[in-house]
Amino acid sequence: MSTIAMGPGPFDVLVLGSGVAGLSVAVRLCEASPRLSVGVLTKGELSQSTTRWAQGGVAAVLGGDEDSTDLHLADTLRAGAGLCDVDAVRVLVDEGPSRVEELITLGARFDREASGSLSLAREGGHSRARVLHAGGAATGAEVERALVAATVSRAAAVLERWFALELVVAGSSCRGVLARAPDGSVTQVRASHVVIATGGIGQLFAVTTNPGEATGDGIAMALRAGVPVADVEFVQFHPTALHHPLMPRPLLSEALRGHGALLRDRDGERFCDELSPRDVVSRAMAKRMAEQDADHLWLDVTGLERFEERFPTIAASLAAVGLDPARDWLPVAPAAHHVSGGVVTDLWGAAALDGLWAAGEAACTGVHGANRLASNSLLEGMVFGARVAEAIAGGAGPTPTGVLGTLQALEHGRPWEGSGIAARVLELRAGSPAPRARHGAVGSIDETDVAKARERLASAMTAGAGVVRSASSLDVASAVADEIADGIADDVADAPRGSASGVAALELRNLVDVARAVLGAARRREESRGAHTRADFPDTLDRWRCRQVVGDVRARAEARGAVGAASAAVPDRTAPDRTAPDRTAPDRTAPDRTAPDRTGQD
Repeated sequence: MSTIAMGPGPFDVLVLGSGVAGLSVAVRLCEASPRLSVGVLTKGELSQSTTRWAQGGVAAVLGGDEDSTDLHLADTLRAGAGLCDVDAVRVLVDEGPSRVEELITLGARFDREASGSLSLAREGGHSRARVLHAGGAATGAEVERALVAATVSRAAAVLERWFALELVVAGSSCRGVLARAPDGSVTQVRASHVVIATGGIGQLFAVTTNPGEATGDGIAMALRAGVPVADVEFVQFHPTALHHPLMPRPLLSEALRGHGALLRDRDGERFCDELSPRDVVSRAMAKRMAEQDADHLWLDVTGLERFEERFPTIAASLAAVGLDPARDWLPVAPAAHHVSGGVVTDLWGAAALDGLWAAGEAACTGVHGANRLASNSLLEGMVFGARVAEAIAGGAGPTPTGVLGTLQALEHGRPWEGSGIAARVLELRAGSPAPRARHGAVGSIDETDVAKARERLASAMTAGAGVVRSASSLDVASAVADEIADGIADDVADAPRGSASGVAALELRNLVDVARAVLGAARRREESRGAHTRADFPDTLDRWRCRQVVGDVRARAEARGAVGAASAAVPDRTAPDRTAPDRTAPDRTAPDRTAPDRTGQD
């Protein structure tokens, strides 16, 4: 077995990811508990995250007789199509205003009216104007700027261009990660607490608004560790991404429709309520494009006044591709934008594995349910990132609250009888086998083959698991994902150290693992709800008002129960793969406790 060197640290807290959620954790921890050493590990530069690309805003009730947190809660629940955790949404809307004020204190500059008051906009699914923006449509960049500056001045270490490979588990606790350093060497980065804040899965699709870093890394690591993951079938497609070869697709913010922009079909006719929730608008667009055999529709912004002044970022993007918003209708089509699910957490961000936490798009807090309300994502990262920090600083662990609370009955083999959303365990091959010689062997891997495989997977996911799905389309995509997984299983770790192709192959492996979870959950859910639309099951059904959970739920409970009787000197291990066929190589650091394959069974 290859010896794994010890890397930077150990840290009290290691944050994976540098978006709004991860940096909110880091900044708040450093302020609340200066005695704790906090490290931030990110595979790109600190400022490269999906947050930076967020053109929407931050939804929060900051006062005014016409709005209330109750209305914000009601709008969120309506968009979530029956699967929101009400307690989590209440936390979001009640604590959101304070988090916004804290961000302003850190130096974030939001748009203001001539009077000096904050400018509030209405977006799709919102009953009131409550969305703050910065620079018209550069909110994410402004939020990220403020948090990056605060993190650099406070964190014990910022590890840029480090790639987290696997969770390191001791007994029933997470104690760090295996990570690939910028030079290609693999080391252990030890920490008492690990926070998964790695963002979304947009790169799983051929057309997306997400940056290249959004490859589902944190969710994939959780899947391979058997940590419960839920609601991943609910992938939201933003209705108005600019139809253009640029990738990621430039996003034409929800705020445009909030200010009066109109959607038009090939004949110039309106066909939907532009201020409906995103899933409703995307489905209406997909239907009209199919009827007219078109690959895009049009967003008419010609009636919006002071466009360049109010939306300078969008105006610059349009000018770069030769479009004039005062004269031209803008070509648009839905693009993969946000996954509503992720690593299951309680109301404080704790995952089912002790010492592991999750926040932001990589987490399933229950806030979004089956479909995210516009501009709730940045708010979620700020609110629940702060809660993770408070819980860690206070010495707390997992609690029987939120989505995690609904799994307790399942852990003990009982049906859920609580007031929240019930959960069903989905047993499927969600993780590709850990590759041989991960820690040392240097071989060759064809970068072109990796790029082709990634493109093939993304095309299959867009065609088979896009806005509208069916059993047959999902099966075709699943066959492609399985074939790619079989092809890369033994090759991922053999890339030359430090090479770009090595990172690309690791990202491909993560994408395949997440794809199989998304496809399995989407195939099993035989209804249409929120961002999950089945052409062969168009109705929303009461019996499917539940969460589908991928993960070794009962094994987690058994492991926790066994820890007290076990020796305190538990050897460290990387998390074994429990969801794929057994292809364990001789150099694995822990036995594979793979459960029997029951794919396709209830």
